[in-house]
Amino acid sequence: MNRIENDLIGDLNVPADAYYGIHTQRAMNNFNISGTKLSRFPEFVKALAYVKWAAAEANCQLGAMNNKTEEAIVEACKKIIAGEYLDQFPSDMLQGGAGTSTNMNINEVVANIALEGMGYKKGEYEHCSPYDHVNLSQSTNDAYPTGVKLGILFYNEKLTEALQKLVDSLKNKGKEFAHVITMGRTHLQDAIPLTLGQEFDAYAATLEKEIDYLKYNANQCLEINMGATAVGTGLNAIPGYAGLCAGILAKITGYAFYPATNLVEATSSTGAFVAYSSAMKRLTTKLSKMANDLRILTSGPRCGIYEINLPPRQAGSSIMPGKVNPVIAEVVSQTCFKVMGNDLTVMMAAEAGQLQLNVMEPVITYSILESQNLLTNVIDCFRANCVDGITANVEHCKDLVMNSIGIVTALNPYIGYNNSTAIAKEALETGRGVYELVLEKGVLSKEELDKILNPENMTGVR
Repeated sequence: MNRIENDLIGDLNVPADAYYGIHTQRAMNNFNISGTKLSRFPEFVKALAYVKWAAAEANCQLGAMNNKTEEAIVEACKKIIAGEYLDQFPSDMLQGGAGTSTNMNINEVVANIALEGMGYKKGEYEHCSPYDHVNLSQSTNDAYPTGVKLGILFYNEKLTEALQKLVDSLKNKGKEFAHVITMGRTHLQDAIPLTLGQEFDAYAATLEKEIDYLKYNANQCLEINMGATAVGTGLNAIPGYAGLCAGILAKITGYAFYPATNLVEATSSTGAFVAYSSAMKRLTTKLSKMANDLRILTSGPRCGIYEINLPPRQAGSSIMPGKVNPVIAEVVSQTCFKVMGNDLTVMMAAEAGQLQLNVMEPVITYSILESQNLLTNVIDCFRANCVDGITANVEHCKDLVMNSIGIVTALNPYIGYNNSTAIAKEALETGRGVYELVLEKGVLSKEELDKILNPENMTGVR
């Protein structure tokens, strides 16, 4: 069964049991583009409901809405925030109209839930209208980006929590491998020794920096333009609404939102989105590099470096028996490439804004929220299915160090650069070890050599 709703274009059938209305139905008809619905991002839906809650409360306090309607809207928003009615958000994430379809989707669902709570039927908008009540003192151009910013903050919490767990796992590996001596490499050539623990501590340290950087850039989303309405002049918004609405949103969400000082600038600007997306891109460069390092260190098992073992997760070939591939590290890099591509989309869409509005905000939103979800998922996967299960081939690591030309660097302060170079050259040409050549030439005693080449002396680990 259907109900008939109308707008400036005309009448349209809407499913009778749907809480969304005509604008959402038109969006479904027009924008079957990505196949990714608004409901795919429940934290974003929750964020939009918080925005409508704050708006209703501000309007009521300023005398523009009666208590009964405000209470019904707020209760509807609370139900959506609790996770109810998620299936009522079918709008495609890619859409024309600068987010109007998304804004109207939340307006219509809130209105119809509120109507039922007030004892009316869906669609009886004269009692609670998506436009005149739920969207009062607002435009898509302030309500939508504010919801996006809150959604980014919600998803950033999940992302940084996942990242912190990965950092903790890497720190644990740093302790576990603290005295496993291995060969450091630069230019993919033997350099000087360090411990495997030092390598993993470095991974932990570099990712820990990204937690702070993500939070710093997410905090740029705390400046909002509620009350700006269409272009930032505040047309149709009640005096005092901008500051009051921001304060209420801060109170009900726990985030320190504040109104932009220049609402015209804030309405056209996508700077906060560009900054946060860039922060995710910075994280991906580190994650992918780390995944590549692990693939190199586990290469082999007989004809590669093979200093570490990654947990075997699946058979690696349909033709080569016994082959196990580093599939988790591979999917980490692939996910990072996708996020990097999303960042390019954000940058191009931000540049494409014109005059007082950036109509490309939907693709910015889709790209950022998708990247946050992808990174959260792949970081959890990386930690649980790879990092936590890494083991070291301790004796093999030690043998590689002792047979390496690189240890001659540790001898340089004791026998001089020229002697060190000559020994290194002879070792390369003959295949003999640095250790035995030094003893053979009598440039150092065995006791002196063993002291210099002690792992603690070479790596600084005590």
